[in-house]
Amino acid sequence: MYLHRHLEKPLLEALRHFPAVLITGCRQSGKSTLLQHILKKYNYISLDDMLIRNLAENDPSLFLKTYTPPLILDEIQYAPNLLPYLKIHIDKDRRNYGQYALTGSQIFPLMKGVSESLAGRIAIFQLYPLSWKEIPDINPYDEMAMAKQTLRGFYPEFQVQPDLNQKFWYNAYLSTYLERDLRAMRNIQDLGQFQRYLILLAARAGQLLNLNEICKECGISNTTAKDWLTLLQATSIVYLLEPYARNVTKRIVKTPKLYFVDTGLLCYLLRIESAEQLIHSPFGGHIFENMVIMDKIKQFSEKGERPPYYFYRTHAGFEIDLLLDHGDTFDAYEIKFSATPKKDMIQSLIQFTTEYPVKKSALLSLRRERTNLTEHLEALHW
Repeated sequence: MYLHRHLEKPLLEALRHFPAVLITGCRQSGKSTLLQHILKKYNYISLDDMLIRNLAENDPSLFLKTYTPPLILDEIQYAPNLLPYLKIHIDKDRRNYGQYALTGSQIFPLMKGVSESLAGRIAIFQLYPLSWKEIPDINPYDEMAMAKQTLRGFYPEFQVQPDLNQKFWYNAYLSTYLERDLRAMRNIQDLGQFQRYLILLAARAGQLLNLNEICKECGISNTTAKDWLTLLQATSIVYLLEPYARNVTKRIVKTPKLYFVDTGLLCYLLRIESAEQLIHSPFGGHIFENMVIMDKIKQFSEKGERPPYYFYRTHAGFEIDLLLDHGDTFDAYEIKFSATPKKDMIQSLIQFTTEYPVKKSALLSLRRERTNLTEHLEALHW
């Protein structure tokens, strides 16, 4: 069973204009499955295979003579020495578009090599787990169905195998992730301590990131905490939403807010095991906000665009959960895990609209019907 992804169309379009494309994203988001489905005439090579990886790293010229385009190269981060040779090969005929389709699960190290070797020759996309619009046969207006899906998460495997045990899957995913990606990038000695760090981050999802507090609770240095956070970003486990700061003033909080790319992993780390538990959990509001914000971010990434989303908060506590920056105007949203929206939930929105040019402003909640809260502000279903 293949689930069609919205990224298919922009990806195919890019292959008509660039010699190469790259899809980054977390493991199990469906990168290689997507490419193999839409590029059936391409040869497929995975650098997970140690023999193939050794050839790519140690003899790139022979590798490219052995495996010729059109070619899908899976997990390209395992062979960084190959990238300069790909550049040489591409430059022999820059107008031969669509030669290579690459995937990678370690964004920051990979992007450094790509920017140095393939700048101007490659289109880059981010593939997240499924968005709500990519999931068939689930009604997001049904609160219990929404809670169950948020709990299970949005990795494609759960749609392909509906009976998959999520606790076993996430345990295996986390173990594999720790062993394969993190130890390949950093020599993390105490995996138990790293897992505690992950759980502490999960308990703070949707909140301002306070690494000093986490360091004290976890018993690690600030340098280690920052290093581990970079790893989690690089492998698309967490997402940092930056504060809006076009004209930086002392009033604006510059600390990012932390979200998990997938709510299923987030719920697993928080030991939430049922939809009912999620609805009643003290973490429920933050998990709901996490889900809504990541779905908004996915909608931009599905078009091959960088999401221009921010949050806004001052030291006085004036906060907007999500801003979409249009350049000269904003869309401003508050997000509430409630089916009973009230006017007191939008005081920050009211104040923001008096200070900034706003194109659209709304409270996103569980309420199915549009509800006018003021003359200009309404509550919408998320």
